[in-house]
Amino acid sequence: MDKIIIEGGRPLNGKVAASGAKNAALPLMAATLIAPGLHTLHNVPDLRDTRTMLKVLETLGAAWTRTGTEVRIDTSRLTGAEAPYELVKTMRASVLVLGPLLARTGYARVSLPGGCAIGARPINFHLRGFEQLGVRTTLRQGYVEAAVDDSLRGSVVYFDSPSVTGTENLLMAAVTAEGKTVIKNAAREPEVGNLIDMLTAMGAEIQGRDTDRLTIHGVRRLHPAGTRIIPDRIEVGTYLIAVAAAGGEVTVTDCIPAHLPSLVEKLRGAGVGVVEHDTAITVTGIPSGKNKGPDLRSVDIRTMPYPGFPTDLQAQFMALMTIAEGVSVIHETIFENRFMHVAELQRMGGNIKIDGSTAIVKGKGRVGLSGAPVMATDLRASASLVIAGLAARGVTEISRIYHLERGYETMVDKLRGIGAAIRIVRE
Repeated sequence: MDKIIIEGGRPLNGKVAASGAKNAALPLMAATLIAPGLHTLHNVPDLRDTRTMLKVLETLGAAWTRTGTEVRIDTSRLTGAEAPYELVKTMRASVLVLGPLLARTGYARVSLPGGCAIGARPINFHLRGFEQLGVRTTLRQGYVEAAVDDSLRGSVVYFDSPSVTGTENLLMAAVTAEGKTVIKNAAREPEVGNLIDMLTAMGAEIQGRDTDRLTIHGVRRLHPAGTRIIPDRIEVGTYLIAVAAAGGEVTVTDCIPAHLPSLVEKLRGAGVGVVEHDTAITVTGIPSGKNKGPDLRSVDIRTMPYPGFPTDLQAQFMALMTIAEGVSVIHETIFENRFMHVAELQRMGGNIKIDGSTAIVKGKGRVGLSGAPVMATDLRASASLVIAGLAARGVTEISRIYHLERGYETMVDKLRGIGAAIRIVRE
């Protein structure tokens, strides 16, 4: 089993560039199915998940080429409408081909999704929304079968709670539906805005970008377009937290600081120095050693839909709080099973207690963590263990790192470039 080995206690210094956002790239890749022709996507990260999505598109008949961070996808001729279990089981975002296939062909058969084991994450929001657009959906032998008898028709769709993939799927189906569709309580994440930009470039008529009410006026057909993937705000946030934990000063470049308002506020509340630039963020961690300044302060967080604190940064922030002074209360409101990293942080010395959807972290200061063998359980839990290993005394060995490779492009190389003693051992 491949492992990451980290020798902790070294400050990080220098610059590190953010890659394109995985959670933006996947729906944009799926959206190419709507309009036949050659689409060009820029700033596409090379990850397990993006490679899986390209395989899904291949099974549907699309062809693609990659040159650096540019991916060209030709959807001129589709030969299928099924996303098989073998691919979908590894990545939940594969379900995003449902909307585009319904818009293009009126039929789709997609395996129920898999991905990280952080909760049920049902797709009932998607299916109810599709049904309101005139789609017949059935669940049979682990697959969702969706079909349109005549044509998609506009409707009003209300989400009980904002769903990012639900909003994206409904958007892609509604752009060619007859009449007007209104999505109420829509997700406002920047990744949704990136998809809206692409669909608009393809000829869609969408109003309400960055709001929780989206209005889509259906058009007959869309055309191919070129779009740039936004920077990965979760990757940026992970590096900001890593520097806060390890100490030092790092500038994260090629990012959009406005996409991380809640994290920046919480880091400053913890005593971490954060300076926002036009397309970069400089973070100054509190140094360790005899001459260090004030200790990290504990702060509370509650995960919320954007622009609230991202659930995808909760595990990383918890790792930081284990070395702060005081007690931090962390409320997880998005996923019911997203504390799987707690047991591994406890193995490293973290003082954490779970009460339902709340974690209480009693920080021990800079001596709070020590290196240990740990196992990653999901994508963001992997990142939290890397952060803990950077801050800990001694050596940390992290196994099951394939989770990390799903969502972070060359993380080990990037961290090594700013001074981390980190390496991968392949077995």
